[in-house]
Amino acid sequence: MKKLVTGILSLAVVAGLGFGAAIAQDEAAGEEHGGGTPHYPIHKPEQQDWTFAGLFGHYDKGQLQRGMKVYTEVCSACHSMELVSFRTLENLGYSEAQVKAFAANYEVEDGPKADGEMFTRKAVPSDYFPSPFPNKEAAAASNNGAAPPDFSLIAKARGIERGFPQFVFDMFWPYQEGGPDYIHALLTGYQDPPAGVEVAEGTHYNPYFASAAALAMAPPLSDDQVTYDDGAPQTVDQYSKDVSAFLMWAAEPHLEDRKRTGFMVMVFLLIFTGLIYLTKKSVYANKEH
Repeated sequence: MKKLVTGILSLAVVAGLGFGAAIAQDEAAGEEHGGGTPHYPIHKPEQQDWTFAGLFGHYDKGQLQRGMKVYTEVCSACHSMELVSFRTLENLGYSEAQVKAFAANYEVEDGPKADGEMFTRKAVPSDYFPSPFPNKEAAAASNNGAAPPDFSLIAKARGIERGFPQFVFDMFWPYQEGGPDYIHALLTGYQDPPAGVEVAEGTHYNPYFASAAALAMAPPLSDDQVTYDDGAPQTVDQYSKDVSAFLMWAAEPHLEDRKRTGFMVMVFLLIFTGLIYLTKKSVYANKEH
């Protein structure tokens, strides 16, 4: 068994070395031939310190509440969260009355009535965050032809793969914070294009964007744009961290339960393995009769 595990680890390391060498050769070839095919993102997101990282990670409810405020006051003007219901906000520490009052700030389409017509009404906790646009075509028309993506699962869908040697360790200790890292890097990564780089009119240079060197969305955040009630810094960096954590919660609201259950399962398996070993040792022991 030890030889098998050692062999698998050796193969993984060798494959990783080969993969890393291949990437390095491709990048070198690209530079030698005038840049070659560009690889995006140009800059990889830096790993941030998240409270929900690791085996015993948990959400910071204060941070999630701040992140929700950033989303509702800034991001919700363009981005929907059609898979997140208002009633789940109670998990962030809000009371039932507060959730009802918050939901009432939105209007949703309902119906049809007896005459077949649809109508709008104030949202209730069982409703979901509505889209700011009636359809994707309207969303694209209002945003230079690029419809803003829904934010319900964005933190799980936008993770950037880590290169060698990190991905080798990820096989044994999974890194699941790539999405929030990417969102934070994108929101804080807007800058002027370097010399010799031209971006299309109406787009904005961001080397952390996963699809190109520039994107249609203008920098959405600025210092002191959103007022915090708990004294947290009102900076672009803090706004980005808070909304990234909130979007991680939206994508995986049961993360804490999952980690707790997983830890209990691992403890059970360790105890069960020990009992099986002791049983086997007792059954097959040489006993005098």
